[in-house]
Amino acid sequence: MNTRSRRSTAAGMYAALAERVSATVIGRYSTSFSLATRLLPDGVREDVRNLYAVVRIADEIVDGAAAGHADPRAVLDAYEAQVLAAPEIGFHTDLVLHAWAATSVRCRIDPAHMRDFFASMRSDIVRDVHDEESLARYIHGSAEVIGLMCLDIFLAHADPVSAAQRAWLAEGAAALGAAFQKVNFLRDLGDDRDELGRCYLPELQDGPLTAEIRDRVLDEVDAGIAAGRLRVPSLPAGCRVGVAAAAALYEELSARLRRTPPHQLRHARVRVPAPVKVALTVR
Repeated sequence: MNTRSRRSTAAGMYAALAERVSATVIGRYSTSFSLATRLLPDGVREDVRNLYAVVRIADEIVDGAAAGHADPRAVLDAYEAQVLAAPEIGFHTDLVLHAWAATSVRCRIDPAHMRDFFASMRSDIVRDVHDEESLARYIHGSAEVIGLMCLDIFLAHADPVSAAQRAWLAEGAAALGAAFQKVNFLRDLGDDRDELGRCYLPELQDGPLTAEIRDRVLDEVDAGIAAGRLRVPSLPAGCRVGVAAAAALYEELSARLRRTPPHQLRHARVRVPAPVKVALTVR
């Protein structure tokens, strides 16, 4: 084997290892999302996992593993700089960044989306309550842009679409992302308030969660999921079942949240049992 062949083989092995690390991250932190991504085509699945690993690490910096060990603002700023620079550098000793760099270049991820994401992560450090305007910005950066970056990945592995078609699909991707985030607001109500000291829903600054507030949020969730579902048939063929499965899982969560008395949401995280997840995915 000549030198060029050896280098090519080594680069391929390293890239495969980097993608395996990203897959481990998503498998460890999100069983629902991991299950849905398994239904995506090989190349798409790896790129989505690479994206997820980066955003998961940012989340851990803000309120997870890094909390209490360092200045989270400084660590987050440094990580954002690394993530944004990663596509230009190419090779990284950080395996997650190495995998992300390849995905960002391959799928032409808009760096503005990643900047908006980090802006929302940064607001988790400096803001503990939200009004309607700040909440909309937060949802955009923490959730809608994730849907938009996933759409970039889907379309990068498919035939080109028109600008109008892409914009229509983007509306659905953002709507799904926002719906998923609003579900998480209700699921994480207790941890957000009692452990992290945050209040995402403006109505809760003046009193406890009521059935009316819960149902209003879930009406928005159901509308967002419906908007996303409307666009599933227009997605690249290999991506439809994965997106539909994710939507089905969150529809089930929405239904279970709606059946849960508001006072219980402060003390228990609503989940979908594993057998139900499998049944929904198979369906």
